[in-house]
Amino acid sequence: MAFDALHDAGPTPAGGGDAYASTRARVERYFDGTATRAWEDLTSDAPVSGIRRTVRAGRDRMRAAMLDRLPRDLRGARVLDAGCGTGAKTAALAARGATVVAVDVSPKLLGIAAKRLDPAVSSRVSFRAADMFDPALGAFDAVVAQDSMIYYAAPELAGRLNALAPRAGRILFSLAPRTPLLMAMFWAGKAFPRADRSPAMVPHSAAALAPRLDGTLQEVERVTSGFYISTCLELCA
Repeated sequence: MAFDALHDAGPTPAGGGDAYASTRARVERYFDGTATRAWEDLTSDAPVSGIRRTVRAGRDRMRAAMLDRLPRDLRGARVLDAGCGTGAKTAALAARGATVVAVDVSPKLLGIAAKRLDPAVSSRVSFRAADMFDPALGAFDAVVAQDSMIYYAAPELAGRLNALAPRAGRILFSLAPRTPLLMAMFWAGKAFPRADRSPAMVPHSAAALAPRLDGTLQEVERVTSGFYISTCLELCA
């Protein structure tokens, strides 16, 4: 197991300018600051509130939906866990035999993931504090990104995905769907001062996002569990 830092390299892809960098910085401050403990509890067996139990169940289902799209035997495959958080998906991928590059903007979450990883698979995992779209990470047979792309508007997201696609055999990622409820929550959240709220998720319509992408976008599964609502998507060349 390796745990190192890697910084952005190379030119900024189309659609990935200051708006992307600003949002990513807010995400890093949030998850490496006030949210670290809450995220550690949410992704463990620790007792949580009823609302958080629904979120935990939804995240578990989304992780399973993504893993179900990949072969059971991943020996010889190089996989990017983009926004790995506390590492549950990283551990599952490594257990299937994949060589996993587990990336997150939060060094604190990476530290939790490293501590939780089974030593039996640690030799196949490299943890990196990095931008998940950094071209210096190299090429992959698959990329999985669970709820780590939900903060970006369509132009920034599409530009980054199009730059990543040539280095990825397939990209599995989740976004908040553009439903009336989530749009109401999105606009309500904008009424609060930015310092008083977490980074806002940006609801997306898969049909509207697809024409911006270089490849075929497929909706795999929508997961709804209490306050957790997310759609698993797959982008293939």
